[in-house]
Amino acid sequence: MKKSSLWSLRLGFSGKQASTIEKLGLEKFLKHSYDSKFDTEFPAFLQDQPKTALELKQIRELLKTSDPETKKEIQKKENQATAALKKWWIAKMRNNEFPLRENMVCFWHNHFVSTSQKVKINYWIYQHNMILRENAFGNFKDLTKQILKSNAMVRYLDNGDNKKGKINENLSRELLELFTIGIGNYTEEDIKNGAKALAGLNIGDDGAVYRKNIEDNSDKTYFGKTGNWKADDLVDIIFEQKNIPYLITRKILEWFIYDNPPENLVVYYGDYFRKVKFEIEPLLTKIFTEEFKKENSGNKIKNPLVYILQLIDELHITDVDDAMVLFFLKQQGMDLYNQLNVKGWDGGNSWLTSQIYLQRNNTSDLLCSGRSITKRILNTMSNADEKPKAEFEKIEIKIDFDSDGNNKTIIAELSNRLLFTVNDSMQKDMENLIKYDFDPKDVNANFAVIRLFNYITKLPEYQLI
Repeated sequence: MKKSSLWSLRLGFSGKQASTIEKLGLEKFLKHSYDSKFDTEFPAFLQDQPKTALELKQIRELLKTSDPETKKEIQKKENQATAALKKWWIAKMRNNEFPLRENMVCFWHNHFVSTSQKVKINYWIYQHNMILRENAFGNFKDLTKQILKSNAMVRYLDNGDNKKGKINENLSRELLELFTIGIGNYTEEDIKNGAKALAGLNIGDDGAVYRKNIEDNSDKTYFGKTGNWKADDLVDIIFEQKNIPYLITRKILEWFIYDNPPENLVVYYGDYFRKVKFEIEPLLTKIFTEEFKKENSGNKIKNPLVYILQLIDELHITDVDDAMVLFFLKQQGMDLYNQLNVKGWDGGNSWLTSQIYLQRNNTSDLLCSGRSITKRILNTMSNADEKPKAEFEKIEIKIDFDSDGNNKTIIAELSNRLLFTVNDSMQKDMENLIKYDFDPKDVNANFAVIRLFNYITKLPEYQLI
């Protein structure tokens, strides 16, 4: 696989940026990615959704007194807004000229997990997503502070139940175990005292706020320091600990390059991360530019997002309903805003179970045959009472190949673009699909090359980057 194709898949979600990486070089491509603008316009589909604590209270009161039909209609609107929020994000991933920011948003989304199923308020999930987008390349410590005080996180990890004299440890525990320093680097006392420091931090109109009547203003000892600590203080103290950089550098390496990153790299990049005071941009630049120089393809299983968006890009499917992408992701266990638990998606081998592999092959067969699930069926996804049936519609597909080549040059062209390795058996299979007498200028040549592409997508090697 060409390095530009490999890194287009790693830094984005398809091979769409490969030529830009070749043209600009990796460092300039990264700079453009960091400097890229992003949309801050408030989505229209959230306009009539509750945004403040008062509006939420009013909706709850309405639900208590409404008849079943009205309740059903309110729930339907919420479900439609949830689906629209997911499609809104998928569109950003597909259409951004420099998609690294959206890839980092997805990384942070799986690090600071907060699900719509638990939070229930679409506006808070949107706020959470925008915090990640705005800080995607910023400072890890600052981002942690903002997320800790977001309505979505406070709601998701039950900090509304955390009160003076009646402590809930969920947010305090995950702040340490999953978000910052990792298991083995703190004590149960740190969790208890952290929970006391977070007691009373509850939902507010513009983010979580402390409620004076239920916050704990006693002195707490946290990692050996004693004081009347609050949320920001906890983060400051955590980031003074010697093992703070390594959990996140391991996860970044896992997300982009290695399903099982070498421990020496985790420490090497972690030490550098501390040196640059937990700034994400220089860390990413160091990781990507240094790993780019190595022969490290084939070390990571594509996640479902990369698989489906690469498929769409290679087949030049322009009339994409983003609900189709969401349908595929949900099948594959990568439902956006809805990880199974606070640990997030496991990644690695979990993306290539026999069931997931079969679903990938079936989806490739469907799209390579010029069919897609109908928009009418996909639109029923936002209504839990309707069960979608298998209906399909015709779509236009084509694939890029050199029409001045021959069977072997076209096989080499697709192999270089799509596979990190090709063995003799695979080569023979591909030559049987496109024989020596293949005419690339024939009117049906596109369909023959698509058959070749469909074969490639089912190879175990295609699942790896």
